[in-house]
Amino acid sequence: MASEWAPDILGRPFQQVTLDVGVDAGVPIVATLVRSHPSAWAGLTGALGDVDVLYVHGWSDYFFQTELAQFWNDLGARFYALDLRGYGRSLRPTRAPGYVSSLDEYDGDIAAALEAMASGRRRIVLLGHSTGGLTLSLWAARHPGVVSAVVLNSPWLELQTGALARQALAPIVQARARFDPFGAHPAVDLGFYSRAQRELGSLPAAPDGWRPERGFPTHPGWLAAIIAGHARVASGLHIDCPVLVLLSSRGSNPLAWSPEAISSDNVLVVDDIARAATKLGADVTLARIDGAIHDIFLSAPEPRASAYRALRRWLTGGALAR
Repeated sequence: MASEWAPDILGRPFQQVTLDVGVDAGVPIVATLVRSHPSAWAGLTGALGDVDVLYVHGWSDYFFQTELAQFWNDLGARFYALDLRGYGRSLRPTRAPGYVSSLDEYDGDIAAALEAMASGRRRIVLLGHSTGGLTLSLWAARHPGVVSAVVLNSPWLELQTGALARQALAPIVQARARFDPFGAHPAVDLGFYSRAQRELGSLPAAPDGWRPERGFPTHPGWLAAIIAGHARVASGLHIDCPVLVLLSSRGSNPLAWSPEAISSDNVLVVDDIARAATKLGADVTLARIDGAIHDIFLSAPEPRASAYRALRRWLTGGALAR
């Protein structure tokens, strides 16, 4: 169930609506949907005039990428972005930021968003960044026939330690998750990704607590959910629609600052993600963007433009051509 659409913090033309997702231990769960619709002319004449896009952000993040929304609107698509439970607009003091014990818990958020979108006969495209890309990949595989295409922006499809180390770590993490799901973890985000975005001028000021420089605290229960998701990807997901994976052409060290951080992915091991992407389905296109950072669409102007060109070609030249 949703409340009424209201003005969003991003200003016109963005609006938001609070989604009542359910109750957990007596505490209401909410998510937030943001929308931006194309002009009447673009909706009538654009190549994607019958498309609705649902975007899901990454870890410790929220939707603020107005240029990304405008790209889709210019093609005629209606754009929606979901701040999941415990993130951004959906943060509540009664819930640990970003915490879930299974990525399947987000099914309720996504279902509520799709209901509020009221797409009817319109085609649906899922667009996910990082952890959001992992979440939407798993969801699409478990809900065949619902969406027409999936676009993944640096999806977190594999642990940074690699598959073998993930398999070794999994039993230890799962055991701790059972007995101490909200236990403390050492901080692994040293703030260099946020610094890279600031130096590029692509990171606007966020409301307090929405996007901490070094990320939300992580917990064993959450890490077990992520590792379980990675294991499912490694086993093969069989997504039944075209998938586009956008990745930087190279990675850099996340544990030390270097000038390379503003032209590379200093969050993921991009070659491992490229290999994992082959397990998503039968129709997967991989686009490696030279000079891109972890969020491809927050990169420097040249790689950002390259990414938009690659996305436009893929959408209008085959995946969603009418």
